[in-house]
Amino acid sequence: MHFLVVEDTADVADAIIERLGRGGHCCDRAPSLEDARHFAATSAYDLMILDINLPDGSGLDFLRWLRQRKNAVPVLVLTARLAVDDKIGALDFGADDYMVKPFDLGELEARVRAIVRRRTGEAGATLSAGNLDFDMATRLATVDGAPLQLTPREQLLLEIFLVNKGRVLEKDELVMRLFGMDADAGPNAIELYVGRLRRKLSGANLEIRTLRGLGYQALVTRQDTIAP
Repeated sequence: MHFLVVEDTADVADAIIERLGRGGHCCDRAPSLEDARHFAATSAYDLMILDINLPDGSGLDFLRWLRQRKNAVPVLVLTARLAVDDKIGALDFGADDYMVKPFDLGELEARVRAIVRRRTGEAGATLSAGNLDFDMATRLATVDGAPLQLTPREQLLLEIFLVNKGRVLEKDELVMRLFGMDADAGPNAIELYVGRLRRKLSGANLEIRTLRGLGYQALVTRQDTIAP
């Protein structure tokens, strides 16, 4: 998935990005409010990790700015502050979760998964579409219980489609979600990865449709039933 890490402390940001990258996620880093606004205005994100104390202002101002523009991206707030009022303020401004520094990277990763699950309506750590299951923690995809051999990029693309079932995703948006802001990849790379993923999903109850001029749409297909 495509995340934005708004954090001015380089070693903290690098540790978060490295940990989430090992899980197959693509992360952009914004070290200031100005950079965060630029990223948010030019790219779509599945989740933002937001520090409150930034060199050019408060992360809460950025959170308020997002919500005023009807941007519903999930936000996990990070802060060194311990005051209860700060936590209440972050949640009231529209944060989905809150962690106090220093924090454990494993817990951060688990909270990220929990936020994604809540946003997709899934109760557990698994995203499903009929006979297709994808475990966000282990990155394992199965069809009727049989594991699929997916590359990390294919795992990420499948996760994007499962989280956004029914939604039309433009190629440019998929480029940003799959490769990030700094990538040189283009629409041709998306076509290549979608084609590979479709072949590996043969027999799964998930259809990835090409909508000419629009992009792609993942839909759950009808499951075959056996008459008694």
